[in-house]
Amino acid sequence: MTISTADEALFSLSDRAGYEAALRRLREASLAYYGDGDSDLDDASYDRLRLAVLAWEQENPGEVGEDTPTGLVADGAAPAGDTAHTTRLLSLDNVFDAEGLLAWGASVRRRLGRAPEGGFTVEPKIDGAAVAARYRGGRLVQVITRGDGSHGEDVSHVIGQVDGLPEQLAVPATVEVRGEVAFTQAQFEAANTVRAAHGAPLFANPRNGTAGTLRAKDRPYRLQMTFWAYGAVELDGEAFLPAGATHAEALAAVAAAGVQTTAASAAGLRVVADLAGAQEGVDAIAALRAQLPVGIDGVVVKLDDAAEQAAVGFGSRFPYWAIAVKLPAVERQTVLEDVVWEVGRTGVLAPTAVLRPVEIDGSTVTRATLHNPADIRRRDLHLGDTVTVYKAGDIIPRVRAAVVGLRPAGAEPVPLPEACPRCGGDIDRAQERWRCAKGTSCALPALIEYAAGREMLDIDGLGRTYVAALVESGAVTDVADLFTLTVEQLTAASGSAKRGARLAEQIEAAKSRPLSRMFCALGVLGTGRSMSRRIARHFGTMQAIREADAAALQDVEGIGPEKAPVIVEQVAALGPVIDKLIAAGVNTAEPEEPAGAQGPGPLDGKIVVVTGKMTGPLEGLGRTGMNGLIAKAGGRAGSSVNSRTSILVAAPSANGKPSSKAVKAAELGVEVLTPEAFADLVGALLADSMG
Repeated sequence: MTISTADEALFSLSDRAGYEAALRRLREASLAYYGDGDSDLDDASYDRLRLAVLAWEQENPGEVGEDTPTGLVADGAAPAGDTAHTTRLLSLDNVFDAEGLLAWGASVRRRLGRAPEGGFTVEPKIDGAAVAARYRGGRLVQVITRGDGSHGEDVSHVIGQVDGLPEQLAVPATVEVRGEVAFTQAQFEAANTVRAAHGAPLFANPRNGTAGTLRAKDRPYRLQMTFWAYGAVELDGEAFLPAGATHAEALAAVAAAGVQTTAASAAGLRVVADLAGAQEGVDAIAALRAQLPVGIDGVVVKLDDAAEQAAVGFGSRFPYWAIAVKLPAVERQTVLEDVVWEVGRTGVLAPTAVLRPVEIDGSTVTRATLHNPADIRRRDLHLGDTVTVYKAGDIIPRVRAAVVGLRPAGAEPVPLPEACPRCGGDIDRAQERWRCAKGTSCALPALIEYAAGREMLDIDGLGRTYVAALVESGAVTDVADLFTLTVEQLTAASGSAKRGARLAEQIEAAKSRPLSRMFCALGVLGTGRSMSRRIARHFGTMQAIREADAAALQDVEGIGPEKAPVIVEQVAALGPVIDKLIAAGVNTAEPEEPAGAQGPGPLDGKIVVVTGKMTGPLEGLGRTGMNGLIAKAGGRAGSSVNSRTSILVAAPSANGKPSSKAVKAAELGVEVLTPEAFADLVGALLADSMG
């Protein structure tokens, strides 16, 4: 089967034939999307195809097919079941930007005959499956899927495996609560672990996994899910909601009875006065998206007042008084074309998925992490598979699972290396993360280049080409050898006497770097820049580090009982290298903290996000250096701008336009500082970080 990218999924709807072809594709995708099968269109591509069909139908009303599914709930593809809903359980119409939200607001005003006076609510659109849960006398007696909006499937067998939907309420109420069932990120990973243990294919994504789990009755295992209510209706003619209750008040009543609502989600429920406030709420929830424990694919805006909702009314597919503002896709399907293996500086073999290019969350993704060989086998990945790729915020894209139903005939499992991809030697397979049996010596060029970097020894000019030449010549066999290189050896490696002399000066200067940088340059497993700094400051000298046992190392923040023995073993193994460093005259002590440094720092308790290439006094400080500086000043580094962000350090962009993070900061009222202003704020702490 040929898999289409999002762009290829769009049909040319210039004529009737193109429309009919698109309609067939939409029906096929809808059946797979809402049924048990795997669709070859991801959510974003499906939305775009559907919008293309709708646009053609609006422009050509006289030629609309009688069997078009666009006017039906779930496009007519969801299994209807035989259980009647108390009232119609509809889906939501979508818009995709601020202009769409304003257009929806204008339509609400036209239907109402005036501007809404009761305000709006803003809540997350959980990416799961809609259900109606019926309570009688406070006991959960029935759970029903959305189906076609009029009838759904009875899935009451899931009672007891849905967090947030208790089997017994706190009050003996009779009511039907409506909401979304979904896997949280943690539940999704746990579900796939259970499925792998039972030999079942992994879920491609949480949404499809939720739909399948709701309908499954004969599995030999149970998978826990979570429920968030977004509404309630009266059941059996019994009153539950206060008379004239607003949407926010209705959710409060549901929560008081013991059912989890969207208001209790990490994104929360916002009540605002107008559409400007609603847009601010949309932006705020969107900013939280990467940190949420459950996937959301949009933000829902509703009229809060019940009377205004009734006046605006309903359509055949969705209520006119609510709209879903869809967010950019963070999950897409694409093709796994290859897997490449690299050897890290500690000898770890790292697999990377090579993907057919796909746009995710505003950027084109061509590679994604695969973690380790065990993870590849657990996910049953084959070359040529259509895979679900997930990315949110600044998180590195990762492959979730293969869409097994779309696997090409004859596809081969991803091959695992039989020998080290760098040196061809043996592989240590004792742990899930495979390593070259030679350890760091295999990855020597990478380790030396890492050690010479600006944030470690800062040997300016000693890049990949010169490092490779020094290693190949045998002049450098470990980090310590850098400090015994002659000008002649450096000249030969660089091809220039002037460059050789300059490198010799840089290496001599590197001897005086703080212990934290020198220790980090050793490449001890599990110790990056921040951990090396904590270790150096805790022990003070290299000798004290060498004498420390596992118990002593656990006194350092962030080092637990598992990591401590590994560090002790690594330091002991590096004994000869450390001896050579000492003999070469390198510094083996950490400078004492300046007076008063133990008090509150200028960033005490603040979350700081950094974007762009630093300038002025901060020039040359990369992400690791900035994170270290923030921590030293008492703050915590963040990866994306959200409501918890205190400061955004934003370097000027080349085109003079503000970055997306700067725009988000302005929307949320987050303080934005230039690199120069931030340097003034942290003051004297900067010199130590640069040194």
